[in-house]
Amino acid sequence: MNKIEKIFETILWQSRLVVIVAVVISLLSALTMFYIASVDAYYMFGHLIDYASPSLQAAERSAMRSSTVTHVVEIIDGFLLATVLMIFSMGLYELFISKIDAAMHDEETSSNVLLINSLDDLKGRLAKVILMILIVRFFEYAISMAFNTPMDLLVFSGGIALIGLALYLSHAGEKN
Repeated sequence: MNKIEKIFETILWQSRLVVIVAVVISLLSALTMFYIASVDAYYMFGHLIDYASPSLQAAERSAMRSSTVTHVVEIIDGFLLATVLMIFSMGLYELFISKIDAAMHDEETSSNVLLINSLDDLKGRLAKVILMILIVRFFEYAISMAFNTPMDLLVFSGGIALIGLALYLSHAGEKN
């Protein structure tokens, strides 16, 4: 019975390597999002050349400015999503496969964000980055929001208050 148990435990332990599929796909997805956000930034900068043109009317300049701010928020959103995917990929690798030796040898440049010790630690770090994505999305919608009634302004201020509460609670959880 001891030999069968040893074989079973070996197979069970080696089955953790299936997580490599999620690690690779998450890393490729992160690189894809970095690429998309970078291309978006490149084209945004290309469109800004006309912003300084003296022939541009004030209304056109205002529309271009509003569009550019929206694009910047979308680019930030893309980079944050890429960061979530990268943290997820590295966290899964460290939790299920092995510690990343390069990060342990290079303590000067390794970040505490990438030090994952448990599944709860990974979830907490991902939750904070996802919270930042939601804040950026809220900001993106707030830019184009029309305040037609006092209720619109009240709902908007309630959203800001909830964001403040979420940030407070996420930081309060760090102290415990």
